[in-house]
Amino acid sequence: MSELRRRQKELKDIDEADLQVTGPEHAAAGLKAVQVSFDRGITQGGVSRTVRSMYRVNQPGGVDCPGCAWPESITGDRKRIEFCENGAKALAEENTQRVVTPEWWAQHPISDLEQRTEYWLGQSGRITEPMMIREGETHYTPVPWAEAFEIIGEHIRAAEPDRSVFYTSGRTANETAFMYQLLARCAGTNNLPDCSNMCHESSGSALNPTIGIGKGTVSLEDLERAELIFVVGQNPGTNHPRMLGTLAEARNKGAKVVAVNPLPEAGLLRFKDPQTPQGIAGSGDRISDEFLQIKVGGDQALFQALGHLLIQRDAANPGSVIDREFIESSTHGAEEYLAARAELDWEVTERATGLQRWEIEHIADLMAASKATIFCWALGITQQPHSVDTIREIVNLLLLQGNFGKPGAGACPVRGHSNVQGDRTFGIWERPKEGFLERLDTEFGIESPRHHGYDSTEAMKAMAAGDVDVFVSLGGNLAMANSDTELMEEGLKATGLTVHISTKPNRSHVVHGRTSIILPTLGRSDRDDKHPDGAQFLSVENSMSVVSSTQGRLEPVSDHLLAEPVIIARIAEAALGAEHAVDWKAMADDYDVIRDHASRVVPGTEDFNRRVRDKYGFVLPNPPRDHRQFATEGGKAEFSVRDLEYLEPPAGHLVLQTMRSHDQYNTTFYGLDDRYRGISGGRRVILIHPEDLAETGFADRDMVDVISTFRGEERRAHQFRLVSYPTARGCVAAYYPEANALVHRDLVARESNTPGFKAMMVRFESSAMPDESLAAVESSVLS
Repeated sequence: MSELRRRQKELKDIDEADLQVTGPEHAAAGLKAVQVSFDRGITQGGVSRTVRSMYRVNQPGGVDCPGCAWPESITGDRKRIEFCENGAKALAEENTQRVVTPEWWAQHPISDLEQRTEYWLGQSGRITEPMMIREGETHYTPVPWAEAFEIIGEHIRAAEPDRSVFYTSGRTANETAFMYQLLARCAGTNNLPDCSNMCHESSGSALNPTIGIGKGTVSLEDLERAELIFVVGQNPGTNHPRMLGTLAEARNKGAKVVAVNPLPEAGLLRFKDPQTPQGIAGSGDRISDEFLQIKVGGDQALFQALGHLLIQRDAANPGSVIDREFIESSTHGAEEYLAARAELDWEVTERATGLQRWEIEHIADLMAASKATIFCWALGITQQPHSVDTIREIVNLLLLQGNFGKPGAGACPVRGHSNVQGDRTFGIWERPKEGFLERLDTEFGIESPRHHGYDSTEAMKAMAAGDVDVFVSLGGNLAMANSDTELMEEGLKATGLTVHISTKPNRSHVVHGRTSIILPTLGRSDRDDKHPDGAQFLSVENSMSVVSSTQGRLEPVSDHLLAEPVIIARIAEAALGAEHAVDWKAMADDYDVIRDHASRVVPGTEDFNRRVRDKYGFVLPNPPRDHRQFATEGGKAEFSVRDLEYLEPPAGHLVLQTMRSHDQYNTTFYGLDDRYRGISGGRRVILIHPEDLAETGFADRDMVDVISTFRGEERRAHQFRLVSYPTARGCVAAYYPEANALVHRDLVARESNTPGFKAMMVRFESSAMPDESLAAVESSVLS
C-alpha cells in the first residue's frame, strides 16, 4: 500500500475531546509558516507535485493561487516566492493524491456520510468519476458522462425557466463564468446566486451608487504610496497573508496603519516575513501603529465620529483637512453631509464602539495629517444589518479629503476568493445591468430575461418552499456556506435535481436533491490538454482589477475528469439542443473563442486574447481611480447621510460573529490548528472576554449550548466550549460553518441581502447533550 493511500485509510474525523487551548500569538508567519506549508503539501501530494506546484504559483505563465484574491506586482519586481502558508494549503488540497473512487462511495452510504464532518469529507480526496444517486437509493453509484448530461438536460428543459438555479463559487475562472451565465440566460433565468452574495455584496451595494463602480479603486502600488492605511474588519494573517508584506513595506516607507477589529489578531500586530533575516531570526515587522478594539457592529459610529472630527479640525484651520475643490467639482450632497455631522453624541458613540473619545480623537489627528489615505475592509464590515450604510460612511470619509483618483488613496474592499470579483465582471449576477444584457444578446443572437433572479438567500428560501426543480452548483458548498443551515439543507432535499461540479466530497453532496449528480472537474493546478488544439489556459481577476492568465501543469488524479468549460458546454448542449444559436462546442474546444466573445460583451476586455497573454495581464478600467470620474446617476460621487445604527444585545445576551480558523478556507478545512489564536484539535469553541464569561456564570472550558434570538424565534447549536479570550467586551466569536445554524434566514443586510453572520444575539445554557458524533449535531437547530 502506498504511503498516501495508507494515510487516506487512517483518516480520522474531528473529536472535540482532543481540543487544546493555549494563548494567542502576537506575530504572523515566520519559519513555522514555511514548515506547515511544506508539511501539508508533502502529506497531500508528495514531494514532486508539491515542489512543482509551488514553484509556479502566482508567477507569469503559471497557476494563479486558488486561495485569496490579493494581487501580485505588475511592475516587474515580483518575488520568487509569491505564495503564503494558506495559499500553499489551498494548493495542497487541490494537488492531493488521495482519491475518492466508486469503491469509496460504495463503502459509505448516505447514512454514514451524514454523520461525518466537513473536515473528514474534504480530506477524503479528489473525486475520480461522475456519480449519481436517485430518490430511495442509499449510495452514490457511477454514471457515464453522456448519461449524466442527458439527465441534466432533460430536467432543465422540463422545468419552468425560473425554477432552475445556477450557483457559482468564487474559484470559477472568467471564461467558465462567462459561459455559465450565458447558459443560465439561454435557459431563461437570471437565477445566478454566488458566494459574493454572502460576503462583499454589501461593498458593491454601497460603492455602485456612491462612486459608480462596485470595486476597489486602488492598486498595489497605491498601498506603497499611502500615508495612512485603515485595515477594518479583517484578519489578513489568515485570510490574506501576502497583504502583510504589502503593509510592512508601506510602513517602512512611512505610512501609518490603523487596525480596527474586535479581535487582536496576530496578523494585525506583527509580521515575520520568512523571506527576510528579520522575519527568520528577529521579531519581524510591526503591522499596526494603532489598534482600535471596536465592538462588533460599531464601525458606523466610529466613521461618523471621524467625519465629525475632521469637519471640526478643518473649521479651525479652513482648507487644511477637507478638499473643498474636489468636493465642489466632483461630488454631490456635501452640504447635507456636513450639516448632519456638525453635532455628535459622544456618549452614544462610546457605547456603540466600545472605544474612548481620546482614541477616536487621536485617529482623527492621523487622518487630518494624511494627504493620501486608503481604507481596506472585509467581512467584519459587510456582514452586519447596516453594512451598506457603514461602507457609505467609509466613502464619505474618503470623499471629504479627496482620496479618490490620486496616488496612495482610495477604497480597498479586500475580496476573499481568488476570482470572486472576476465572476461578477463576467456576468455572474442575479441583477444584471441592461447594457450587459444588450451586448450579450447582440453577440449571440439570443434574448436574455430582464427580470431579476434569486440571490443566495432568496434561492435558499425558494428551494425550501419547493419552488426550485434544478439546482446546479459550479463549485462551492452552499449547504455549509449559507445562513440558516437547517433551512438550506431542507431546500437542497426538496429540489428535484441537484448537480455539483466539484473536486472533492462535501456536505452539499450528502443533503442532496431527489436526484443528485456529482460531476468531477479539473482543479486550477491540473493540466487541461484534452482539446483539439492542445493545452488551454484560463484567466482570473484579482481584488485590484488585474486580469491575468492561469494554467495548470500537473497530471490530473483521474482520466475521467473534465474541465469546467467543457462541462458547461455539454450541459448547455443537452439542455438547449444541438440547433441552439450558441456554438458551445467551439468554446469548449478553444478557450480563445470564449475570450473573443467576452471581449465584445464585457467592458474593458477589448483585445482580450492578446492582452491576457502579456506577462502580467492587463488592468481593467476604473474611472474613479484613473480619471476621477464617477458613473453615478448624477455623474458625481455621492455623499450619504444615514442614521446611526449599532448592535445592542438584549439583557443576558452577547453579540456573536463568525470567523475562519487559520486552517480553513471558507467551507474547506485544511486541518484543525488555529495556530494564531491558540486553538487546536477541535472547532466547536466560543471565544469570550473573561469579564463577560464571569457575568454568564460559566467557567473557562465549560460546555454550553448556544441559543440565538431573532424576532422572537430561537435557534440552538449544541456543545460549544467556552474559551476565555481577549475579544471586545460584549462580543463573542465562533467558527463557521458550525455557527451558521444560528443565523436566521431573515437576518440580512439591508440593500445587499447579505446574511448577518456578524450580528447574532446569543446566550448560553449548559449543554444537555451527551458527547456524541459532532457531525450529527453541527447543524442542529431548534426554532
